[in-house]
Amino acid sequence: MSAESLTAPTTGEVTAPTPQEMRRAMGAFATGVTVVTGMDRSDPVGFACQSFASVSLEPPLVLFCADHKGRAWPRIRESGRFCVNVLAEDQTDVCGRFGSSRGSKYDGLDWDPSRWGTPSLRGVLIRVHAEVYDVHVAGDHDVVIGRVLEMETMPEQRPMLFFRGRFGVEEQPVTMPGPWGWGDHWG
Repeated sequence: MSAESLTAPTTGEVTAPTPQEMRRAMGAFATGVTVVTGMDRSDPVGFACQSFASVSLEPPLVLFCADHKGRAWPRIRESGRFCVNVLAEDQTDVCGRFGSSRGSKYDGLDWDPSRWGTPSLRGVLIRVHAEVYDVHVAGDHDVVIGRVLEMETMPEQRPMLFFRGRFGVEEQPVTMPGPWGWGDHWG
């Protein structure tokens, strides 16, 4: 790639990308997939989330992004604690369950309460137990910073990857998926 191709155009009007253009472009960035879980009083809640990252080692901080329209995030925020469950490659059913606004997410699902009072999903790669440290409004999402209380790593498995609106990174045609490629809005 030449330096010329990275230079902004000098003529014509520049416009911000549409939501569809943004989805298509950002779909070229492969991400892991997580399920953020928490408790709303005595009810477990959670949502699928692909915007998750480590922020700081000292103090130990992570972040995830949650849609303002999501039903689970406000309930998790109220409790103050959450668990980020990093999904394994074979957990597309878990992702589908938590990525949808329909159905009861925990019906028939094996999970355990953590010592921190949050739902811990079974068969995941990593569980990151954290408390809400800070929240920043960013457009239609909240950027949630969590202070890590404990991390659990599980036996080696392959991660679930999300790339170009699908799971995995095999050669695939570029398509226009639904919102972030999975039935409903995540987060």
